[in-house]
Amino acid sequence: MKAAKKALSLVLILILVLALSVPASAAYDYKANAKVFQSDYTGKTVILHTNDVHGAISGYAVAAALKTSFENAGAEVLLVDAGDFSQGTPYVSSTKGASAVTMMNAAGYDIVTLGNHDFDYGYTQLAENLQEAQFTVLCADVYLDRTGETIFDPYTVIETAGGLRLGFFGMATPETATKVNPGLIQELSFATFDDLYASAQLAVDDLEEQEADLIIGLVHLGVDEESAANGYRSIDLYANVPGIDFLIDGHSHTVMTSGENGEPIASTGTAFQTIGVVVIDNETRTIEDNFLMSTPGLESNGLVAAYAQEIIDAVDAEYNTPFARTEYFLNGERESGNRICQTNLGSLVADALVWTVVSGGGLEAYFDAPVVGVTNGGGIRASIGVGEITKSDINTVLPFGNTVAVVYVTGAELLEALEASTYCTPDPIGGYPQTTGIEWILDTTEPFDQGDLYMLGDKESSYYAPASINRVTILFVNGEPFDEAATYAVVTNNFCASGGDTYNAFSRAYLEGFGFDTGITLDESVMDYITEVLGGVVGEEYAEPSGLATQILP
Repeated sequence: MKAAKKALSLVLILILVLALSVPASAAYDYKANAKVFQSDYTGKTVILHTNDVHGAISGYAVAAALKTSFENAGAEVLLVDAGDFSQGTPYVSSTKGASAVTMMNAAGYDIVTLGNHDFDYGYTQLAENLQEAQFTVLCADVYLDRTGETIFDPYTVIETAGGLRLGFFGMATPETATKVNPGLIQELSFATFDDLYASAQLAVDDLEEQEADLIIGLVHLGVDEESAANGYRSIDLYANVPGIDFLIDGHSHTVMTSGENGEPIASTGTAFQTIGVVVIDNETRTIEDNFLMSTPGLESNGLVAAYAQEIIDAVDAEYNTPFARTEYFLNGERESGNRICQTNLGSLVADALVWTVVSGGGLEAYFDAPVVGVTNGGGIRASIGVGEITKSDINTVLPFGNTVAVVYVTGAELLEALEASTYCTPDPIGGYPQTTGIEWILDTTEPFDQGDLYMLGDKESSYYAPASINRVTILFVNGEPFDEAATYAVVTNNFCASGGDTYNAFSRAYLEGFGFDTGITLDESVMDYITEVLGGVVGEEYAEPSGLATQILP
């Protein structure tokens, strides 16, 4: 024990030196680090938690080493995750999430729940990946239609060596139903509205019957404002489900150690930005501390790092060869980009989708109609800086494996889709339409007239149809006056065509046979467009967004 404390003291000195070299804004995180190495954790149980890793696989070595550090300081340690580990970089997307499970096994995870992006490659693929998991998977609110049972155990009780009985339950956001290609999860149902709370309450009640000392939720719900209308945030769950002692949250990429009103909720951001620490005293059976540790400067587990490097090297060899370059920054930001307004990257992607279909020929033979492009801003996941462009860059921007699809809709349905997909703008929304060929105006000073809840077949969506068109005006399509009665060929992705995000208007036509899927993935489409149409250089034509989408702001 003396040797372990001496080693930890040396690490403390290193951390404090690093603290002096970082901006003041980072000081809190480094103080949290310092607190760890000054403490003896004998008689404590520590829960280390992560969320929204999104393919940042090098961080697993840090989590593994941190687990060992706390164990060396006398604690019993559980390592848990609140979802979205299967997607985000080529290091996991190239295997459809399987390599994430491999890394989590290596790091020594104990319990995880599922995020919406863990379903991106379909339930069948997810279930296959998790057959290899050496950790417990919990999910209390997602059901298999044919049996009515939850797809994984809703909860578990862990009895520690110190005699502590910890009850864990897991929750995936109901928004998964519309944030994942509905065609890939059609065998599943998600608990919505009050049923979400009922699913959690059932798990909590069972855990109380099993005499759990503390009840902890691993929840992928987040605190995004767009989730507030349906009550799908973690703070809403806590307010409506008595008996919860602590929530470990994900989904909104928030860095927090408590909710907006002091609720016992923690979240670590994304991509191992931080690692969360919950300290429980075994004797009093109470949570005595909760903080976040900034990961820069922390040690890595050598063996786990080697596993990660092997995956990185194999993917980099294929993905990191430049095939083009851009003379302008291509904006794929979340809060200040594709979810609130038209961006140059959004214009590029939409143009590429249209070109992919039109250049192939035969579209007019299927149904002769004006062609436009619409893709959801939330599907564009990263920016591209000035300079060389690699396959890895494009795959990181478009990581979902979605394919280029065409759906034939009326002008009225196109208008409905744009209205529904901008209902909360200027607040960000994943469905925000990145368009080409459509000249339109969004008046954000007008209220959204909320109508009926959208349905996907016989299942509830997370979004509402507009009862009337108040905010969006379409002026021209390909330079011609817009006509609500006309038919338009919308080139989009199969996610939106199937009713993903807010695009229920598209799915109605698509499911009736008024459309088709090309089978060409979005990243292939964009790479081919850059190579063949732009000659390998993204230049002046994408210095700015298309300029066809205009907003009236308050």
